[in-house]
Amino acid sequence: MDNVLKMPAVERAPVRTLRSASDAFLDGIANANTARAYRTALDALLAEFGADSSLDVLEGEQAADRVASWFADRWGSASANTVNARLRALGSARAWWAKQGWLEDDPLRRLTSRSVPPDRTRALSRAVVQELLGREGVALRERVLWRLLYESAARASEVLALDVEDLDLANRRARVRRKGGAVDTITWQTPTARLLPRLLGGRARGPVFVTDRRAKGQALGQVPGQDLSPEGRGRLSYRRAEELFVVASGGSTLHQLRHSALTHAAEDGAQVPILMAYSGHTSVSSVAKYARISAERLGAWQAERDPAARRGAR
Repeated sequence: MDNVLKMPAVERAPVRTLRSASDAFLDGIANANTARAYRTALDALLAEFGADSSLDVLEGEQAADRVASWFADRWGSASANTVNARLRALGSARAWWAKQGWLEDDPLRRLTSRSVPPDRTRALSRAVVQELLGREGVALRERVLWRLLYESAARASEVLALDVEDLDLANRRARVRRKGGAVDTITWQTPTARLLPRLLGGRARGPVFVTDRRAKGQALGQVPGQDLSPEGRGRLSYRRAEELFVVASGGSTLHQLRHSALTHAAEDGAQVPILMAYSGHTSVSSVAKYARISAERLGAWQAERDPAARRGAR
């Protein structure tokens, strides 16, 4: 018996409680705001399953069912952003615990993130607008349309209805028919002024913005003469223009370029009469909703007047 080879004892990993596993995960997060947000989700998990329970309580099919039921009860009525934030926090912790060899199962497998519907009414940030307007690979027609919409703050329907004869290229302005039928003037800046002649290519009449292909046969006969360019291209439709912008912007709309232009003008100090002339609105209440200061500008304003920041600049 003395010659029997003794196998070394397998060293078992220490039992991890939910509390110790949670603390270990959070200790590795350098960003204080992220750690605080993740702790909210993990504290709720500890309250439900017991802070001193073994991490093994999250293993198995019953655990997955229980986690799904608890999560639905706890955050089921919350917004998509909140649900996704909590799920992201728990998922990050689970992945980290698995990497340490502490947790083999995925207790979150019954849960899925929610789609966040895009906010189609708000102004886009200046950075987003500039990225869209300066993006490489965008067709010339779309580059001109998007810039003209942002620089003029006009409605997309007004700009798409423009004919070459409506343009005053030398003075960077055009005659448009506003909502309700009033004739008005829109203006633009240097970037649009440089691009417009390239788009027109010497054309002296017809729609400014036209389709990629010429209308043929029966389709050509169905297009009103005022909606055809000399070479037989039809006027670009709102539906197609919107479709292209939604795809390029990841869900934003052409109207948001107008909204953004007015919001940014208000942030730059434009007074109400200027905003009304810029937008074509005839009432103060109509233009007011576009003149709300963005969170981006509000944060910059707070930073500018922060006493600590002013002292640091001395």
